[in-house]
Formats: sequence, C-alpha cells, structure tokens
Amino acid sequence: MIKRWKFFGCALLVVFFSLSTVCVAITVLTKEQALEEVFFSGAEIETETQKLTKEKRKQIEDRLGGSLVYRQEGSESADVERQREVTFYFGKKDGDRKGVAIIDVQPGKWGPVEFITAMDIKGNVKAVRVMSYQEVRGRPIARLAFMNQYRGKNVNSTLTVGKDIVGISGATISSRSATFAVKKALVLYEEFYLK
Repeated sequence: MIKRWKFFGCALLVVFFSLSTVCVAITVLTKEQALEEVFFSGAEIETETQKLTKEKRKQIEDRLGGSLVYRQEGSESADVERQREVTFYFGKKDGDRKGVAIIDVQPGKWGPVEFITAMDIKGNVKAVRVMSYQEVRGRPIARLAFMNQYRGKNVNSTLTVGKDIVGISGATISSRSATFAVKKALVLYEEFYLK
C-alpha cells in the first residue's frame, strides 16, 4: 500500500513539473495597444517602411556585432524571420513628429519575443514594452520594473546586461534578448534618420 502511494505521489510530481514548464504564447499588447501605450495620448501614427539594402544591412549588422537576430546558446526558440525591411511608427502632434517606435522580434529562451521600443525624435529611449512572448522563466522581462531601466538610453549607451542593464536571475537569455532589441532599434533609427 505504501509503495502504491509513493508511486502515485511521484507520478503526480512528474505531471506537475511537466505542466509547469509548458510554454504558452502570451500576447500582452496588440500593435494598436502598444503604440497607444508608448506614445502620448491622441498621437497621430504615421508609418514609414525602409528597405534593408545589402549595403545598409551590412552597416547595421557590423554595428550590432554581425547579425540582426540575437541567437544565443541555450535558446530553444524557433528561428526568427530574416528582415528585408523595417517599419518605423512616428507619433505626430499638430503635424510634427514627436517620437518614433520600432517593433522587433528576437528569439528568447523558449520562443520568439516581440518588443516595441519607442524613442524621442533625437533617439533617446522613452519606453520599451513586451508585446508577446513564449517564455517560462523569462516572464519577468514583461514587467515595467525591468523595462523602465532602458529609459533615457541612446545609441552611445553601453546596453549590456551586467553593466548598465540589470538582468533577471534565471532569465538571462530573455534579458539579453530584450537588450539587443533595444540596441537594434536605436541603431536602425540612427542609420535611417539621424545620420
């Protein structure tokens, strides 16, 4: 009888731990909600799509360390589609551009993570949000306490987990993925609009 209860208890623990690591896609913000959240109230949204020519892609990849996708050892994420163009979302007020946002997808630990990075017109980060993710332990990256540390960063900032960005214990891949997405947004904006 005791052996049966031990077996039943062990089987229950295995099922519990198996279910607790199931990766579920979670949408935190739709594109419309994300744009509304990162821009000021009543902003008119204007989109511009820029093609990544071979030359421009090379310039950007060189600045980002060789790739537009931050693939990390230990990641079990599906591949992220290679970009051929970038869409910039400009927040306008009274006909003037007041800010810009870029939506980007990077591989996390368990699946792709979609980010929105908003900057002022000079290229200083105003807000970063997670729009969707498929993470198990990386969920805390969606918290404002983590995302708010990117505020005020610009293309000249270090943007390195463990230096100017405090990573999340147990979610190192997700923390680095978020940091890369912000750095990429800053570089893309500078390359297309500030140079």
